[in-house]
Amino acid sequence: MPLRMVPLVLGGTIVSHLFGASVGREGTAVQMGAALADQLTHAFRLEREDRRILLMIGMSAGFASVFGTPLAGAVFGLEVLAIGRMRYDALFPCIVAGIVADQVCLAWGVHHVHYAVGAIAPISAWSVVAVVIAGIAFGLVGMAFATSAHKLGALVKRHITYAPLRPFVGGIVIATAVWALDAYHYIGLGIPDIVRSFQQPMQPWDFLAKFGFTVASLGTGFKGGEVTPLFYIGATLGNALAPLLHMPFALMAAIGFVAVFSGAANTPITTTIMAMELFGTGIGPLAAIGCVTAYLFSGHAGIYHAQRVGHGKHRKHRLPVADGIQSAERGGSLPQKATAVTPIANDKQPRRSIDPAVTTEESGQ
Repeated sequence: MPLRMVPLVLGGTIVSHLFGASVGREGTAVQMGAALADQLTHAFRLEREDRRILLMIGMSAGFASVFGTPLAGAVFGLEVLAIGRMRYDALFPCIVAGIVADQVCLAWGVHHVHYAVGAIAPISAWSVVAVVIAGIAFGLVGMAFATSAHKLGALVKRHITYAPLRPFVGGIVIATAVWALDAYHYIGLGIPDIVRSFQQPMQPWDFLAKFGFTVASLGTGFKGGEVTPLFYIGATLGNALAPLLHMPFALMAAIGFVAVFSGAANTPITTTIMAMELFGTGIGPLAAIGCVTAYLFSGHAGIYHAQRVGHGKHRKHRLPVADGIQSAERGGSLPQKATAVTPIANDKQPRRSIDPAVTTEESGQ
């Protein structure tokens, strides 16, 4: 990965946030971490397998530093590249990278947002059923987000071939919609609304509005990431589902916060650990149920293009072991925008198709 990706991605993200695009910031951190780590490849003449581990280390460090979640960041680098498979030979360096990155941020005086969940509802038959029902909704929304962002991006690229013109046109459309609908709180990171979703009832359509503005921003070429907007979508959706399921607002917002991301990124272990790091260990069992349920109901599409199907989520989608390992290991060192799962020519097992025309909104290209 070229070193010039670091300033390009950083600059593109700053400009996107400056103009109010509904994008995140973790994509920039992950891309920058991997690009910086990759510079050691040539310096130490690393082999291909060692380079992959080095890129995973950079991704873990970037993710951990943005959210203040060192363990979730470490597991993210391991889990995100292949659905259903993790590389344990990179476990120790990714954990070290996540912890060091988080400590460096703290030493620089960086403060992360605190979300107050309050008392966690005890585990009961109904709380488990309620979280499973909500998890299905979270997974379907995560899948819809990944699919919509991918399709809109491909559509815009077909009709607007000059790349710098895409965010210009998209910005005009988004700005007009924001002004006409008085929807200013749906652009940008949306952190204040996320915090409020833990404290009070929100409008039931908030998650849909954020969904639309984020897909429009990413699909028209604004740079940044998807994770923080997905946190917003999940937290406000959980808030809307809470009274229907007779569950506390804060608890459902917290589970939605991580579960929609779990479904969209296919990272249930990362998001379960993140829930415990952000909201306390008491939320662990219910968060795990919500994240795993969302993961199972989100299909094999995801927000990251380089993600491969290492082991299918369901029996009919599982690859043979050898093919699964090859699929998980083939190409792609960084998460990029999602593509669909397509069948292999000689059987009915799914693999991701790679569309060269589709590049990530976070790649800086």
